[in-house]
Amino acid sequence: MLIVHVFVHVKPEFIEAFQRATLANARASVKEPGIARFDVLQSSEDPARFVLVEVYRDSEAPGAHKATAHYAAWRDAVAPMMAEPRSSSKFENRFPDDGGW
Repeated sequence: MLIVHVFVHVKPEFIEAFQRATLANARASVKEPGIARFDVLQSSEDPARFVLVEVYRDSEAPGAHKATAHYAAWRDAVAPMMAEPRSSSKFENRFPDDGGW
């Protein structure tokens, strides 16, 4: 398992558009065989900040995800909405065991 937290800060005028594009990407992403979860979180303190929690089944899955048409459409659609570049942190699963995802 590979868990990636993607930190996103969007321009305030694009919050709704970002949510629409990101939810469409997430709905398509969870159908990929290499993705166990794809969560979209919005900050309750700053609505322009989001965290995407991407849970991949193996190390090849992120590359497969980035090769999909829905990812490319999302990436291109949200690029002008960013207040700053996206950043991410990678994690290894400890609990629940991988079967629990």
